[in-house]
Amino acid sequence: MPDLLLFLAGFLFNFIVAFAIVRFIYYPKTHNKRYVFTFLAFNTIIYFVLSFMTSIEFGVGVGFGLFAIFSILRYRTDPIPIREMTYLFVIAALPVMNSAGVDGDIWLQLILANVAVMIILFFLEHEWGFQYEAYKHITYEKIDLIKPEKRSLLLADLEARTGLKIKRCVIGKVNFLRDTAELMVYYDDPGDQNGWHQSANTVLIYQNDDDN
Repeated sequence: MPDLLLFLAGFLFNFIVAFAIVRFIYYPKTHNKRYVFTFLAFNTIIYFVLSFMTSIEFGVGVGFGLFAIFSILRYRTDPIPIREMTYLFVIAALPVMNSAGVDGDIWLQLILANVAVMIILFFLEHEWGFQYEAYKHITYEKIDLIKPEKRSLLLADLEARTGLKIKRCVIGKVNFLRDTAELMVYYDDPGDQNGWHQSANTVLIYQNDDDN
């Protein structure tokens, strides 16, 4: 019976930490429900598998091998963004740490480690002490504005058409046959404003001469 209570206590502790990270740190910033199921399901099943492996003496090596498989998993039909991959790594690492420590007399260290992970993620998500710079790939048709002497006009036009406060712009390939240029624009990350944060990294700006 004590082993069962220890098993349940470890599971509840691990799940509460994972739920707090997903619900109160990840979700409020992204409002993306697509990965909530994946994060919590991964966390739960990894904890159970590692707990049973420990109980039947499979060894730590097998547990870490399973963790490595889960941590590098990629869905070919829907690649996971780097941000979500980082959260998946954290969510997959928590049950490894918690299942290994729950049987020992290190509950205080275990609690402090989990709290430290949540605090660090919370600070990073709220950008306290950091100012993130985002960028977009833009296909631009007014190639007469890419000249160095017209840089101010180029930035003004990009800001007017994107609604973003652009800090700098790097000019890439120029296609004179189609009168287009590939630009990389950098701006302060606006979060979820106007859908820019979760939009694709490629934006096509095109305006017909008939519209002028």
